[in-house]
Amino acid sequence: MANLIVYYSRKGENYWAGGVKNIAKGNTERVAEFIQQAVGGDLFEIETVKDYAADYYECIDDAKAELQADARPEIRAYVDNLDDYDTIFLGYPNWWGTCPMCVFTFLEHYDLAGKRIVPFCTNEGSGMGGSERHLKRICTGATVERGLSILGHEAANSQAKVAAWAKKFA
Repeated sequence: MANLIVYYSRKGENYWAGGVKNIAKGNTERVAEFIQQAVGGDLFEIETVKDYAADYYECIDDAKAELQADARPEIRAYVDNLDDYDTIFLGYPNWWGTCPMCVFTFLEHYDLAGKRIVPFCTNEGSGMGGSERHLKRICTGATVERGLSILGHEAANSQAKVAAWAKKFA
């Protein structure tokens, strides 16, 4: 069985070491690529049908409204062959103490019983928040491992740390 690295990542304006910075590649995407380089597997990016606002502050306002409504934003595609994978590395930015709601949209599409979910999260100091607890509730029958938190502004330089962590689950 192979590894699947699923992630949601935000390009463009991001919170970055106390300010807002425009980045060409999302922090979570960088970490996902480091995991793939370390342990192999297929990459899959979760993409929403409706794009979030380009402005960082508008985006987080929208994300907060989705969280408060327990919304499930529509996503563009799903993995066709999830049965081919036993370990799913799952990456996301920490938005309001948990995963973006589109990550839950993705997960709830599948029967995850028997799968191993290995979360990783980028943030600017809030760590994993409550996301591991939320994932355990959503991923019925799956084993949710302890996740890895990476500071977003350090993501591009986190390859060694990410590789050492990911190899524990390969």
